[in-house]
Amino acid sequence: MADQQPDTPQRALIFAAGDLNDGPAVRAALDCAPQAAIIAADGGARLAERCGLWPDLIVGDLDSLGGDEANRFAAQGATIERVSPHKDETDLELALLAAAERGATWMRVIGAVGSRLDQTLAAVHMLLMPQLAGRDARLVAGRQTLWVVGPGQHALDGAPGDTVSLIPLAGDARGIRTEALEYPLRGETLVMGAARGVSNVMAADRAGVALQAGLLVVVHTVGRA
Repeated sequence: MADQQPDTPQRALIFAAGDLNDGPAVRAALDCAPQAAIIAADGGARLAERCGLWPDLIVGDLDSLGGDEANRFAAQGATIERVSPHKDETDLELALLAAAERGATWMRVIGAVGSRLDQTLAAVHMLLMPQLAGRDARLVAGRQTLWVVGPGQHALDGAPGDTVSLIPLAGDARGIRTEALEYPLRGETLVMGAARGVSNVMAADRAGVALQAGLLVVVHTVGRA
């Protein structure tokens, strides 16, 4: 998927401490690195370094990065915002909030999908934080990009044959209409807990989804899932 690059320079690449899961969606996000702030959630600094990037900001309790390694990054210009380990937020949550506080309106999160299902599920729910309202915040992993949409019309860019899944979040999603998807929805409801919206297929380079009420998790996969 060719990741959309916004006209404004307020971009942030955010690195969590999970797996890289390299693939076309990740590489499309990394292509935006020259115009983006690089923010790492604790040990996500190592992941950024693996991608050839140096964090502008590292935030967290440094339980996985450690003080000596944090100092190494700081010596090369990274700002370190160390917080107490006795906190209510995860390090990734703090990194997302830091990006929002710095005015980022476009965010791509790399390394949020790993071996811990609880952390992965929490990362999806973080996209619902009020501080991210009106911002284009997405998780990327391998061939996949995940984001949340609410009422209104939304474009989905990709290629014919790409997989698109629409999954209701926090209740039923109602009044859903799709364009350029192989299995169309025409003013229908996707019920919370059911899997009807999984594994649709793009029929053009641009598809569309609109809904009247509720929230949808959109998962775009480059090629067939």
